[in-house]
Amino acid sequence: MSVIDAILNLLDYSDTALKGYTYGNNRANNMGEALEEYIKDLFAGTYNETDPLRRRDRLSETFSYLGNQNNPPDAMLRGDDAIEVKKIQSKTAMLALNSSYPKNALYADSKKITKECREAEAWVEKDIIYAVGYSNGGALKRLFFVYGKNYAASRDTYRRVFDGVQEGIKSIPDFKFAESKELGRVPDVDPLGITYMRIRGMWHIENPWIVFKDVYTAEDAKEFNFACIIDDDKWAQLNTPERLIEKARSVEALQVSRVKISNPNNPAQLMDARLITITR
Repeated sequence: MSVIDAILNLLDYSDTALKGYTYGNNRANNMGEALEEYIKDLFAGTYNETDPLRRRDRLSETFSYLGNQNNPPDAMLRGDDAIEVKKIQSKTAMLALNSSYPKNALYADSKKITKECREAEAWVEKDIIYAVGYSNGGALKRLFFVYGKNYAASRDTYRRVFDGVQEGIKSIPDFKFAESKELGRVPDVDPLGITYMRIRGMWHIENPWIVFKDVYTAEDAKEFNFACIIDDDKWAQLNTPERLIEKARSVEALQVSRVKISNPNNPAQLMDARLITITR
């Protein structure tokens, strides 16, 4: 399964309700979790599967790893891309990435992933899809798929900032710092030595509707808007992407067009890309 399959599945699913989203005997605790389950079903083709065991088996066939908020990414397709699901509260809200900086790709040597994720399959680097959703009243109103390499700069860009701030913190005189994966950790704050302070970086990034406003604008008069940006190099690597072009010839709601987007590492360079939209 690939992003092409997910888009075609989305085209077939007329229901974008997230409120009360259930899977098997379990109920999603919030809209963020509900969106994650919805995205899993898009890629696995299990949106209409009512048997929890069959859904479980299909998810296992589709994904090599399923994470959560504390164990990114949210999912990894077997032999294919990783997926990070983000829900925003308003159309102009930024994505809250918490202590993880934006990812142009997912790397097996990242300190932010678990051993289980690292060993889920044989891999070194995976392209990552940000699946960003906006809902209103329990219904998914907007959905945007964008690859990290078309959205975020290289990890060296963010590491340079992180490392610089961390070194600056450690250089503060008269404080003792302990080793930490975060910006810093100050142990033994009180006389009893029973309190410590964590210093964390909180990362945010503009949402895709803001970043790509030059090439795409959602139609708010419509009930649902979907957009996906895929650069030409990735498009050429996908499994039978021509299925989308063929489908667009017969389905008015689906459009596939050519656009140019800025290179996240050098805005002076433009990248050829495909913009896929579904409006209904």
